[in-house]
Amino acid sequence: MAVDKAVSSASSPSTLHRFQRIVLGWDYLRLVRETSKNKNARNESTSKLKRVTNTFNDVDEYISIFEPLLFEEVKAQIVQGNDDEDTTDWHKGAVASCNEIDGFHKVSLAVLDEFRGDVSENDLLLLSKTKFQEGFAPEAYAFALVENRGGRETLALRTFLAGEVKHPEKAEPESSHRGNDNVKGNDALQLASYVHNREEDDCKIIGGTRKRLRRLWEHMAAMSGLHAAKGEEQQQICSLSTIMREFVGLHSVSSLPFKDLILSASEKSHHGDNEPWGWNVPRPLMDNLITNLNQSQVDAIRAGLSRRTFVLIQGPPGTGKTQTILGLLSAVLHSSPERGQSKGGFSAQKRLPEMQIEEKYGASIYDENGRIYNPKIVRIGLKAHHLVQAVSMDYLVEQKLAGVDRTTSGAAKHGSGGAADRERIRAAILDEAAIVFSTLSFSGSVHFTRMNRVFDVVIIDEAAQAVEPATLVPLAHGCRQVYLVGDPVQLPATVISTTAERFGYGTSLFKRFQEAGFPVQMLKIQYRMHPEISIFPSKEFYGGSLEDGEMVKKVRPWYAHRCFGPFHFFDIDGTESQPLGSGSWVNEDEIEFIVLLYHKLANNHPELRASPQVAVITPYSYQVKFLRRQFRATFGEQSDKVVDINTVDGFQGREKDIAIFSCVRANTSKGIGFVADFRRMNVGITRAKSSVLVVGSASALSQDKHWGNLVNSAKERNCYSKVTKPYASFFSDENLKKMEVDLIQQKRDLKKAQTIHAVHDEMAKVENIVVDNDNAEENAEDAQDCGMDDGGGFGED
Repeated sequence: MAVDKAVSSASSPSTLHRFQRIVLGWDYLRLVRETSKNKNARNESTSKLKRVTNTFNDVDEYISIFEPLLFEEVKAQIVQGNDDEDTTDWHKGAVASCNEIDGFHKVSLAVLDEFRGDVSENDLLLLSKTKFQEGFAPEAYAFALVENRGGRETLALRTFLAGEVKHPEKAEPESSHRGNDNVKGNDALQLASYVHNREEDDCKIIGGTRKRLRRLWEHMAAMSGLHAAKGEEQQQICSLSTIMREFVGLHSVSSLPFKDLILSASEKSHHGDNEPWGWNVPRPLMDNLITNLNQSQVDAIRAGLSRRTFVLIQGPPGTGKTQTILGLLSAVLHSSPERGQSKGGFSAQKRLPEMQIEEKYGASIYDENGRIYNPKIVRIGLKAHHLVQAVSMDYLVEQKLAGVDRTTSGAAKHGSGGAADRERIRAAILDEAAIVFSTLSFSGSVHFTRMNRVFDVVIIDEAAQAVEPATLVPLAHGCRQVYLVGDPVQLPATVISTTAERFGYGTSLFKRFQEAGFPVQMLKIQYRMHPEISIFPSKEFYGGSLEDGEMVKKVRPWYAHRCFGPFHFFDIDGTESQPLGSGSWVNEDEIEFIVLLYHKLANNHPELRASPQVAVITPYSYQVKFLRRQFRATFGEQSDKVVDINTVDGFQGREKDIAIFSCVRANTSKGIGFVADFRRMNVGITRAKSSVLVVGSASALSQDKHWGNLVNSAKERNCYSKVTKPYASFFSDENLKKMEVDLIQQKRDLKKAQTIHAVHDEMAKVENIVVDNDNAEENAEDAQDCGMDDGGGFGED
């Protein structure tokens, strides 16, 4: 069934103009000074901030809490460019014209092609009369937003020279230069952009701001001609697109049909949850899903087929989250409402999901008969992997323009392929697609606003990794159901501002709902980790609820030595250090040991060098850099192809046979920094299928409760080794012989355990049959509650 588009003023020009006035009015140097001075101090601006709560009384309270935190994040992203390793270079440009419209100054700037090609729409630049130099305060500078790459050799910029907005809740200042002045000049502006991935009607111009902005305006007004000086410096660029879309998403809440549910985090508050509709799945398809999925996965799909507006599915590591999503897609694509409008009024091409996805989502989907088929899919806003290029938007547009798709109209086939043709074809592709894959941010792009129909269902993958305003971006288009799929016990959202993080801005919508008591469907059977790996995270992070699939109980050749078993902790009293000018950490002692560890493993088991089965994971980017350098120096330039070295954040959602985890922090008196984040710990130790080998300082790590529990668990299970220098002696033949184990006995014990498990499974099946027969009537009622009729197969196994 098609859904009406949400009627929202959030994306109106006035909403974006307000955001732009506030941000473009900021003084860059003051932002840098205040950030440096107040990193650890509570200042006047932060004293007015409020913490994100689980529930909100109304939309006004919701926006009044989130919006100031969003602007704190914008500030942090802007200043972050000043802290990056690479310095910001300046490029020269010439002002061709400057027009004042709606309180903004629209600047046409001539620049070198090299620089023009590097910038994109919504990049934030810094305009200045002169270069910023240490010890010298420039007298005329301001922020500028790239509106578009204008004509040949020019950029179209938007500036706000009226002053800094001191009351953001109004943000409607009078312009300091009225009318539509049109000026040209002949001097070159110095131009730079800084890397970032954010009670009165009038703005208040404070301190030297008036002089600074007036001088910049006068400088531009004095210019004439259209030429740029020959500058060759490299320019640093980043975009405000994402956070601008999140701002729009935040302000869309008031127009969402389920806004009361978002505010209260309660199903009871949303009248739509009592409406007579639900998904009715064809019986052959449902039988197929029940056969191929485990009980917790089927339960999650049942929840998804209910009348709930929001469905939360928690997927711990290795629990088959992808298969559950694909099953859910299969069910929704080929179902119809149980009650409500007739089947004839139901759109066969349901608007499916906006998702953060990975390349692994190329798996199959089932049709109404339970057979594999390929629905019309388009990927937009994602870098297309070569395996899925055929469904990328750019590829499909080019194919239609070339006349490959015979269903395309003659006008499109034989047209010029200009911008208008491309936009029309993009809109048609989106309207025709059954499933649309995108990123959260890109779902706020103009391409989605031009669709004739909107989504029935929105599925947000890795929902626990998104700040709440980001989750709202795709919902602003309107939909009937929202599925949040993720795991709040794994990596959180990335928030640059420590202030915003402290006030809860990094809390995802998934986590907020969960903490408020909203029902969550949890996937419980994990198919990745050896049981000796999964036992600790299951107990520590999931209340012991994870169960092990049969396929993970496998004995590997390297288990012949206890130190290379499914789980082992190597206790090293290494030394941590912080490279000059960086906020990152390295531990070269751990690097030395890890190189020796891998060398011994690969020599004893050459099959590990045949393919990239080994990962080295660490929380710190500099440790990654040093590890890669040492591996290349020791094993050659090709080592990158067989050993995957990356940060914890870079490994979420991925798996390897063996994972070596480098903890880095080793100072018992300074704490362990964000290594203490249990969510990063959980991700780091759950990437391995066969063996997770942890290298760290037990005494330093034990300052944290979770790490202390891991060390104690290793000792209790005889999976702990104290290692001292020289590290090579630990891997001597004599020492390894002491750690030999009986693989034959391991296999016997495993076979015995599998036999017992199989008997228990058969007994459970018999018990379930008896229970099902005794409660057939009750099950039929439950099936109706889940949107299934007698032919749906939901009440039967």
